[in-house]
Amino acid sequence: MPGLLLDTLNGTPSGQVPLWLMRQAGRYLPEYRELRAKKGGFLAMAYDSEAACEITLQPIDRFGFDGAILFSDILIVPHALGQHLEFLAGEGPKLSPKLVDSSLDALTRDPSRYEPIYETVRLCRKRLPEGVTMLGFAGSPWTVATYMVAGEGSRDQHEARALAYRDPAALQVIIDAIVDETITYLSGQIEAGAEAVQLFDSWAGSLAPDEFEKWVIAPNARIVAALAEKHPKTPVIGFPKGSGEKLPAYARETGVKAVGVDETLDPAWVARELPDGMPVQGNLDPLLLLAGSEELEKRVRTILDAFSGRPHVFNLGHGIDRRTPIEHVERLIAAVRNHAV
Repeated sequence: MPGLLLDTLNGTPSGQVPLWLMRQAGRYLPEYRELRAKKGGFLAMAYDSEAACEITLQPIDRFGFDGAILFSDILIVPHALGQHLEFLAGEGPKLSPKLVDSSLDALTRDPSRYEPIYETVRLCRKRLPEGVTMLGFAGSPWTVATYMVAGEGSRDQHEARALAYRDPAALQVIIDAIVDETITYLSGQIEAGAEAVQLFDSWAGSLAPDEFEKWVIAPNARIVAALAEKHPKTPVIGFPKGSGEKLPAYARETGVKAVGVDETLDPAWVARELPDGMPVQGNLDPLLLLAGSEELEKRVRTILDAFSGRPHVFNLGHGIDRRTPIEHVERLIAAVRNHAV
C-alpha cells in the first residue's frame, strides 16, 4: 500500500493531510538521548545501521507520523568523496582538508561509506508499519559545497560565495562532483527501499538571483532529471530554504515533484505562485512549536486552509528544535489530524 504521504506527493491526496517533521528523529526525544548515551557520537550512530534504523523508527513508534525520514546527515557525501569528517561537541561538523585551500584531486573517494546508510534503509523498510512512507535524503550541491569549501558551517557561507565570484570554474568542479555523487547516493537509497527522497538546500537563501540560478536551480535540475530517468516512480521533494521570491522559479525549473517551504513565506502567497497542482510541504515555524503558545493551533489552521486547494504535506519550516517538549508535538499532531479538510 503506497500510504497517505506517498499518494499526496504523487498528486493524489485522499482528503487527509499527511504529517512528518524534519529532524523528527533526534535530540528532542528521550529515547534518542538514551540510545546516544549508550552508542556514542552522532557519526558513529549514523554508520551503525541497527542504531540508525532504531532512531528512524522512534518517532513513528511514538507519534505515528506518515513518513519516516532516514537518520543520517548531508555530509555523508563529502565523507564519501574523501574529506575527513568529525562532529565536535559544541562546535558542529568539521571537514578537512578545506577545499578553499585544497582541491578534489587531493581526496580519495570511498563509496563504501554509503553501504551502512543503504542498510539502514533496508532495515527500516522491513520494520515500518504498512502505509508509512520511507523517506531518503541528501544535501543539495550548493549547501554541501559550502561545507566542503569552508570545512565547517557558517552563517553567511562567506568562503563558498567568495569562491563563486573569484573562481567560478573551481566551484563548478566541486558542484559537478557533488551532483554526480548525489545521483549515485540517492539512487542507492531508492534501490534499498526509499519511496521518496528530499534534497535539502539549507543555505539556498544566501545567494543572489543569478547565483541562485547557477548554483541551486541548475545542479538540482541535473539530479532530479537523472533520478527521474533511473527511478521515474520515486518523488523528489526539493527544499530550498530561504529562497523567498525565487521559490516559484525553483519549482518550475528543477523538475522536483514537490516543494518544501520554510516558515518565512506566507502560505497564501506560495499557494498562488506555485504551479497548479504541485504538492507543497510545510511550513510551521519550529520556534512556534517550541513555544507551544495559543498561537500554535491558529497557525496550523492558517497553513492548512492556505494549502487546501492543492496536495499538501504538513511539516515545519525547518528542523524541529531539540528543546521542543513532547506535548507540543502531540498538540501539533492533534491539530492537523482534527482539521476538517
